[in-house]
Amino acid sequence: MEKNDSTIVEIFGQTYNVRGEGDPEYLSELARFVDGRMREVAGQVATVDPLKIAILAALNIADEFSRFRKQRESAKGIWIEKTEEISERLGKVIS
Repeated sequence: MEKNDSTIVEIFGQTYNVRGEGDPEYLSELARFVDGRMREVAGQVATVDPLKIAILAALNIADEFSRFRKQRESAKGIWIEKTEEISERLGKVIS
């Protein structure tokens, strides 16, 4: 998709014309994800204000992303430790 192309998506009952580079199907997938998260939040809170629901959904998504990033960094650290440990063991065996 070129910069001037746009994709029409629907999020929480509103239609948006999204411009950007990338696959239109990917943008639609992201919109479905945001729509789903907003609907989840709407089912859990008393407010019907779409802006408040969007902000709460954004906070939930940001929290999930942050946890994922920390988990990935932690896993990366474990892999580095294990690799160093195996390298040391191999160094002792080879010597």
